[in-house]
Amino acid sequence: MTDIFEILHTTRAMRRLKPDPVPDALIARILRAGASAANGGNTQRWRFLVVKDPAIKQAVQAWYKRAYDEVIGPRYAGSAPPPGTTAERYARQHAAVEYLTERFHEAPVWIVACLAEEKPTRWSGASIYPAVQNMLLAARALGLGATLTTRHLLYEREAEAALGLPPGVHSYAILPIGYPMGRFGPVGRGPLRDITFLDRWGEQWDIPEEG
Repeated sequence: MTDIFEILHTTRAMRRLKPDPVPDALIARILRAGASAANGGNTQRWRFLVVKDPAIKQAVQAWYKRAYDEVIGPRYAGSAPPPGTTAERYARQHAAVEYLTERFHEAPVWIVACLAEEKPTRWSGASIYPAVQNMLLAARALGLGATLTTRHLLYEREAEAALGLPPGVHSYAILPIGYPMGRFGPVGRGPLRDITFLDRWGEQWDIPEEG
């Protein structure tokens, strides 16, 4: 079994996925990992919609692509590389995002992470995003590629209608899942010292070396 810390540090967003079918047994393992996550008061208001129907995926992909054309694509084109990466790697990331945009509906399986909640609040995500992260880590452990995407929420009403979500149920992420075309590897992040403070905001901490 792969070490948990290796999984944590190599769970990249895998946006280039093969169209090959993914066995239901593996998807079930991923869902069980999600349902093991922490959630507020253990109310378990999460709901997971597994989507395989090509027509449903194509309907959502139309809004997903529109969001890219209008917002995400221009943002990438006008942004500097984030911490821990290079211009070359950022360009590759942009290309992968564009690839997923065009082929979003071709990912063999989607898991749509939802909450059954009439009026979402600022802390609602605490009851669904831990499950999302568990599912991403489980997919990585099983050798499956996935990514957390929320772009469809730029057209939330239209995308959720295409997904057939009933009133009182809201989506928080879509995880396209499939066998990756690329390889897992270290994620690109900036130094920990740049984002961590001790006791007081802005007070640097002499973080111990790992190992």
